[in-house]
Parts: sequence; C-alpha cells; structure tokens
Amino acid sequence: MSSNNMNLTLKVWKQKNSQDTGRFETYQVKNVSEEMSFLEMFDILNEELIREGKDPIAFDHDCREGICGTCSMYIDGKPHGPWQANTTCQLHMRAYKDGDTITVEPWRANAFPVIKDLMVDRSSFDRIIQSGGYISVNTGNAVDANALPVEKDKADAAFAAAACIGCGACVAACKNSSAMLFLSAKVSHLALLPQGGPERKTRVLNMVAQMDKEGFGSCTNTGACEAVCPKEISLSNISRLNGEYIAAGLVSEK
Repeated sequence: MSSNNMNLTLKVWKQKNSQDTGRFETYQVKNVSEEMSFLEMFDILNEELIREGKDPIAFDHDCREGICGTCSMYIDGKPHGPWQANTTCQLHMRAYKDGDTITVEPWRANAFPVIKDLMVDRSSFDRIIQSGGYISVNTGNAVDANALPVEKDKADAAFAAAACIGCGACVAACKNSSAMLFLSAKVSHLALLPQGGPERKTRVLNMVAQMDKEGFGSCTNTGACEAVCPKEISLSNISRLNGEYIAAGLVSEK
C-alpha cells in the first residue's frame, strides 16, 4: 500500500425505505487514495459491492462541485463531515488516516423521510419555495443592469443569502429539526431587493405556514445551523425573517 493510500472501516446506515427500521453495516475499504473525494471513495466501494452481487449503498449526488446541495449525509455525527464550509462532495480523504473508522448516516428529521440508505426526501424544501419563494415582476425586454439601483450593502447581503444551496445541513444539525436558516435565506435575498417587493408580505406568511405544515421544528437559538452550513449562511437572516414575519402579520390584521 502506498504511503498516500489507506485502509478504512466504514459503518454505513442501510435502510430499504422510510418504513424500514434500518441498521448499520460495516464495510472494509482498501487502498483509498488521500486525493479521492468522499463520494469517489463511495463509488469505489459500490463498484466492489456490485461485483460481489451485493446491494450498493444509495446516496444522493449531482454536481460534485459544492453547488447542488444533494450530497447530504452525516459523517461521524457532523453534517457534510469534519471540514468547515464544505459539502460532502468537496470533502477529501486526506481528512482521514490509515485505519480510521468512519460512521455515515442520512439526515435525521421527520420532514426528511428516508428514501433508501443515505438518501432522504427533501421535497418539503421545494414546497416551501413553491409557496412563496418567487417574484411576479414582469421584466419585459432586457434592460441595463444598473437601471434599477440597489444599495451596495443590500446587494451584498442578498447575494450572501442567495448562496444557500438547500442541502438541509441546518435542519440536520438542529435538535428541533428547524428549517429557519434555510427559510430565512430564501426570504432575505428577495426581501432585500426591490424586485421582491410585490410579494414581500404574503411571501413570508405563506412560507412560514408551509414550513410549519411540513413538520419542521422551532428555532433553538443555539446556532448549530450556522456552524455546519457549507455556505456559511448567517444567523442574521433569521432575525430578518422574524422582522419580516411580524411586519407582515401586523399589516394583515388591519
């Protein structure tokens, strides 16, 4: 074995569907290059399982560039693994050493039912977006980029909030499985821009109502969500969400 390669023990959660009780299964993965990504390591393991006629491990992935947010899994008890501001697909095996044991699980939240193994159904996020995460401005023909001025600080804050990739790490880290950081990012980036004005009040009311309907818990105020967010979405967005919600509620009561 090369000095840059390693042998690892994986304890992976296997679950046929949301009704199955599930269990951990142990796998030995040999000759893993430290330059592999975590998902490439899973690819190697799955190829071996398929050759042996065994059921491969189901996990979500798409872009493998830290953009799509689908590579959601707990790694040794932390969403997306040990590196900060990092998705699972961006985690490389140099984070580990020869002989390590790694435990891998799916997100644990009632609103994210397990589809199979490490895959969970996050369509609850989609329904929250559908309830209000859009604008109805008729833009017409293409216009100059500076035709609608936006203050620099608001543009920067909106851009930072829009960086949310909807991976669900915030929900996974929260002891109440709250989706407040996700929701606040979606509400904030539209509320901060003039284009988001027409639906500003109905948006926050509808999206919060849909979040509650999906079964997400309340905010714990512990900051666990921000700590594990791969895009470092700020807790300040939750403060903005609360302000937007209160203001919209006052107007709707008149």
